[in-house]
Amino acid sequence: MKSIGKLAYLALAAPFAAALLATSALADGVVNVYSYRQPELIKPLLDAFTADTGIKTNVLFLDKGLEEKIAEEGANSPADVILTVDIGRLQAAEDKGVTQPLASEIINKDIPSQYRDPEGNWFGVTTRARVVYASKERVKQDAITYEELADPKWKGKICTRSGQHVYTIGLIASMIAHNGAEKTEEWLKGVKANLARKPDGGDRDQAKAIFAGECDIALGNTYYVGQMQTAEKEPEQKEWAASIKVLFPNANDRGTHVNISGMALAKYAPNKDNAVKLMEFLASDKGQTLYGERVFEYPVEPGIKPSDIVSAWGTLKPDTLPLADIAKNRKAASELVDKVGFDEGPAS
Repeated sequence: MKSIGKLAYLALAAPFAAALLATSALADGVVNVYSYRQPELIKPLLDAFTADTGIKTNVLFLDKGLEEKIAEEGANSPADVILTVDIGRLQAAEDKGVTQPLASEIINKDIPSQYRDPEGNWFGVTTRARVVYASKERVKQDAITYEELADPKWKGKICTRSGQHVYTIGLIASMIAHNGAEKTEEWLKGVKANLARKPDGGDRDQAKAIFAGECDIALGNTYYVGQMQTAEKEPEQKEWAASIKVLFPNANDRGTHVNISGMALAKYAPNKDNAVKLMEFLASDKGQTLYGERVFEYPVEPGIKPSDIVSAWGTLKPDTLPLADIAKNRKAASELVDKVGFDEGPAS
């Protein structure tokens, strides 16, 4: 973070955090949430929690620097619960020392072991699949593998966001876990050779590029499809979504790579009992259902059905690889992206 940006960010965030500390550090009926998830996405969920328990929630939303902020606040931090997305960001919170282990029989019963830290420092709440967006018009096949993305038949036809983005790193890290670093490097070179342009933009931009005919397939997270399909304020996004179909890679073998939105108990949580109650609510049938419907993701608890919008994309067979194993390979994945010059595009 640049120094000027950081100062501006702290100037905005510090007063709110101070207010949280002053009003809630010793409050019996409050839980303070530090979130990378936008407030409008989680508000219905938190409102339901308050209705059930009477415990009010305060939310501090940050688009970057959440772990650093809690670390800077130290023992005086009002943070109780951390909400974020991607195993990389959850692991970053643990590595920064701003989480504490939690042993909850309720949470461990509801959340499968592959979606939680073995030591209880973080827990998945919902999953999102890293899938292939494919042009309905130009791509006839309805099945694909990640390995196939390196096939020369896709030369000039693939779009994706930066190789160093956390979503891409997670996928590459999973490829290393399955196939080893050497084979993954060769695969990444092949995918790079098949790119239609330099990696750029977000996942919705990749769907837009398919709609515009710039590429035929792209990597993207499932929940962006739901966001585009329901984008009332930006109806052009509905056109992008209508131009693509969702292909679940490796559905016929190991399953599709999934990542998580997750939660962690903050290290110095002043309202720890309330924080645990919120986390147990998020892991419950009701919490899983509400969260999944709101953010177009898949509940992690087996047996809970995804929303009708999500179900319409097809059946997800998730890769059972523990996310902790993916986290171990993130550094190696990032190094491979630089080594093959992935973000330089196909001509480099």
